[in-house]
Order: sequence, then C-alpha cells, then structure tokens
Amino acid sequence: MPGDGTRMSSTSLKLGPQAAHPQVQGTMWAPPWVRRLLGVPLLTKIVGANAIIVALAALIALRMHDLQGPGRELAGVMIVALVVSLFVNLSLVAVALQPMRELEETAARVWHGDLEARVPGSLLADRDMTRIGGTLNVLLDGLTADRERMRRLASQVISAQDGERSRIARELHDSTAQSLAALVLQIGAAARDCPDSSLGARLGEIRMLAGAVLEEVRTLSHAVYPRVLEDLGLDAALEWLARNTEASSGLEIAVSTTGDVSVIPPSAAAVLYRVAQEALSNAVRHAEAGAVALTVDADGAVATLEVADDGRGFDQKEAESRRPGMGLFSMRERVALADGRLDIISAPGTGTRVIASVPFEPLRQL
Repeated sequence: MPGDGTRMSSTSLKLGPQAAHPQVQGTMWAPPWVRRLLGVPLLTKIVGANAIIVALAALIALRMHDLQGPGRELAGVMIVALVVSLFVNLSLVAVALQPMRELEETAARVWHGDLEARVPGSLLADRDMTRIGGTLNVLLDGLTADRERMRRLASQVISAQDGERSRIARELHDSTAQSLAALVLQIGAAARDCPDSSLGARLGEIRMLAGAVLEEVRTLSHAVYPRVLEDLGLDAALEWLARNTEASSGLEIAVSTTGDVSVIPPSAAAVLYRVAQEALSNAVRHAEAGAVALTVDADGAVATLEVADDGRGFDQKEAESRRPGMGLFSMRERVALADGRLDIISAPGTGTRVIASVPFEPLRQL
C-alpha cells in the first residue's frame, strides 16, 4: 500500500484480465454461446428482451391490419404501450445501477492506492445499495485504522531495532575497543622491555594483530550504528558516510541538503541512512560508477533521499528476481515499514537513481 513505493510503492501487484474478471465457475459446463449470452450487461438484456416483445407486437399488428375499428386501435395502443414500457424500464435500470457504478469507482480508487476514498451517499440508492455502500465504508475505515496502527508499530520496531544497534555500537566503541586499545599498549610496552629479541619480535607481531582487531572493532561499531547519526543528525551522518566511502572506493560523492533536515526524527533518519548506505554499497560493488550525487530534502512532513550514480545501470526485473543480489528487497522492506515509498530508476547504460520518501512528524524545536 506502496509508495507502496513501497508505496504501495514502486513494486506493485497488478491485476491481469483474468483476475479483474474472474470466470464464473457455475457456467463452466455451458456452451460458449450461453456463457457469452449470460455475460451481456443488464441494460443490453433488457433492451433485447423488450425489443423482442415490441417486434412480436408489431408482427401481430401487421397480421391484424385488416381489422377495423376497435381491433386496429387496440393493436396500436398495445405497441405504443410496449415502446413506452421499454423506455421506462431502461430509465429505471439506469437509475438503479448508478450506485453500483459509484461502488465500482470507489473500489478502483482504493485499488490504485487512495485509501481515503469512500462510497458517497446517493439519493438514487435503495436500502440494499445503501447498506452495501455503508458496509464497504466500514471496511475501508477499518483498513485505514489497521494501516495506521501498523505504521505506528513499524515505527516502534524500527526505533527499538536502532536503539539496540546503538547500544551494541556504543558497547563496542566504549568498552571493547578501549580494552583492545589498552591491550595494544601493554603488548607494545612488553615488546620494548623484553630483553629477548626474538620474543620481542613476536610480541611486536602480536601487537600488530591486536591493532588490526582494534580497527575492525571500531569499523564494526560504526557499521552497526553510526554514532554521528545519533549525535549530530542525518546530514552529518551522510557526510561521514560519503567521506568513508570515498576513502575506501575512490568514488566522488557530493552530498547536498535542502530544507530543514534537522526536523527529521531519528526513526525516519535511520531509514534514509540505511537506504543511502545500501545504495552507495551497490554503486561501489555493482555499478562501476565514477561519481555519486546524494541529496536529502525535508519538505513539510516528508523526507526524501535521492542517490544518483553515473554507473552502468542494471535491469530491474532481472535484479529483483534474485532478491539477495543487490539489496533492493531489503531497502524496499525497510522503507515500507516506515510507510514510505522507494523508487528505483535504472536501465543498462543509464546509471541508477534511488529515491526514498518517508513521512514523519517534524521534531518540535525547543
């Protein structure tokens, strides 16, 4: 209910002709011409039936052309009455079917993502039609309430997950990394004070290994959850991510922001940061790109992130058929949990644009 986008988002389930007009199982035994006849719209059936009646009446009147006086007048009155009856029937059926068209239009709007659509009240609807419309509106109200509840729960899940990631990252950085740093210092001191040159050389190697483990722990702490996102906000976190990606890959990454990015709450900022992280990782590993433009915009109550590279692009259908291949599925799922929309625009030879939009309630400025 992408941006489904996941929006109902940019990966959407589409109805085919068979799904839009399912075959009635009860008529499968009938010959094809019977099924076609039964599938004719109601107005056409009524017109056809009345036309047959009028034709029979006209045939009878022709055979009664030699009648004189009351007989001829009776035949004329009968034909006129049948013609008037035809138009009255058509008018009544058209009026009776108008609420059905409104039901169909409402269902189509809901299918295309407008969950605020409701069946309007109609003076033409009888009690049954009014009850059906009211029932559909109740179902749509329940769907909207459930969707809002799922959005709140998803926000809580994301916040809890990021909180746990933050705690683990802090523990790695402030406890494990500090212990390893002390260990490196102690091994270095022991290597300097060791009178045995061979043992000192081995202690030096151990110190180098411990130093490498220390760097890995620090890198892991930032990968699990960047402290800068929590301390300084999304724009600073993206700048830090861009610098580290440039240093490790050689990509040229330009970061720009529009609007007041500081009003984006931590839950939405974490979603956008993860999308940027995955998109940059894909640009490095798969796109063979030389430059990436990363833009963040806070417009009203929607935060939008765009990551555009000049790489070789890819076939989206082929990439999404092997979900683990480029992380597209994980990005879509994370954005969908925040009731956002993810659009990926790419084709072979044209580069790739990843656009993520997440709604949020702006933080209150103190």
